[in-house]
Amino acid sequence: MRKIFVCMAILACTLMFATASMATNGDNLIGIGPISRAMGGTGIAAPQDAISAVFSNPAAMCFGPYCPSSEINFSGTLFMPKIDAKITTANGVVKADSEDNVYAIPAIGLSVPISETPQNWRFGLAAYGVTGLGVDYRDTPIDQASYPSGAPVASGEYTELQIMKFAPSLSFQLLPNLSLGLAFHIDYETLDLGDGGSTAYSFGFQPGIIYKPIDNLSLGLTYVSPQKATFDNVTDFDQDGRRDDLDLEAPQQVGFGVAYLFTGIELLLEADTKWINWSNADGYDDFDWDDQWVFAIGAQWQPIQGLFLRAGYNYAESPVNEHNGWDGSFGPGGPNSVTNVQGKTLPTYYYETFRTIGFPAVVEHHLTFGVGYQITPTVELNVGYMYGFENDITETGINPDGDPVEIKSTLSEQAIDFGFTWRF
Repeated sequence: MRKIFVCMAILACTLMFATASMATNGDNLIGIGPISRAMGGTGIAAPQDAISAVFSNPAAMCFGPYCPSSEINFSGTLFMPKIDAKITTANGVVKADSEDNVYAIPAIGLSVPISETPQNWRFGLAAYGVTGLGVDYRDTPIDQASYPSGAPVASGEYTELQIMKFAPSLSFQLLPNLSLGLAFHIDYETLDLGDGGSTAYSFGFQPGIIYKPIDNLSLGLTYVSPQKATFDNVTDFDQDGRRDDLDLEAPQQVGFGVAYLFTGIELLLEADTKWINWSNADGYDDFDWDDQWVFAIGAQWQPIQGLFLRAGYNYAESPVNEHNGWDGSFGPGGPNSVTNVQGKTLPTYYYETFRTIGFPAVVEHHLTFGVGYQITPTVELNVGYMYGFENDITETGINPDGDPVEIKSTLSEQAIDFGFTWRF
């Protein structure tokens, strides 16, 4: 128990010093930890470390390479998005690059036996940044109040969403080939839309199951509940001089995974699919996000004792629907068209620029690679790399002056992951 309390203190410190991130399946990271991320974000059926077990499927804590001992993982991700926006009218082009940043995303996780027979009950704990999205066009041509007729060129010139998750979990090995698990999610969230940050908490749960019909084959199934947060006084959507609240709900998810280990050549293949219900989540449905199907494959090969080579691929269609033909024009009395967001009305032009410029979660294809080395039987180092291929969202409509306008946002991503594993 002393080990658990020490690790809980470390986890709390990790949450305190976490910074924002950009994300890839919608506004979610494809995976947590350098092993899972190097394998395309897979891990529902056979996660290879404690942190990805808690994140992907808590039932898997009973079957990983960390069993029957205890394991703690320290990891970090350096996330490097490249974002730009362009607004084209008959009068010219306004374009800018979002301020380029390197975002540091820490994570820590552990898994320990808590019963007399270690394979029966295990306790897990993890803290990690799971969601993030944002842009910063302040002091760029996008951030100006002279277009048109004194109105801003766009809304959404500064946005930042980040969610840190704290997840205690339990798993139970019901049979030699069957385990059940349950994680409780405690989320600390911040949202800044240019008027100062607002913080909120949300809560949820994640049950999971692992079944091994034969020794080398593993099947995993998991569910993540919706987790709703309310951000108070986040921004003035309807321009009535008072800041409005915004409900934002992390959507429910269902995931299934399969993994097979080819013994003799020591090759592990994994494949996951996840359904993310953006269209039914508060906030995301207001900005017309569609559901996603995520498909991920990963491989780990151990050519010699202690050396692990990894690769993966992850695909999910962009959830942000494109709108075309909308009327964003203004008349003498104000906007000719408005859009309702949680009971507040936005001029349609600013609703559309907020969606496309402020939250361009459009990357679809990801390639990943990684390597791990076991320094001793109890200590392992892992590194990984992810590239999210460039994609864009482009919309056409009528701007506030009544002229045709094209709005375009482009996003690509790179990330470097590193981690330290200690088994004890």
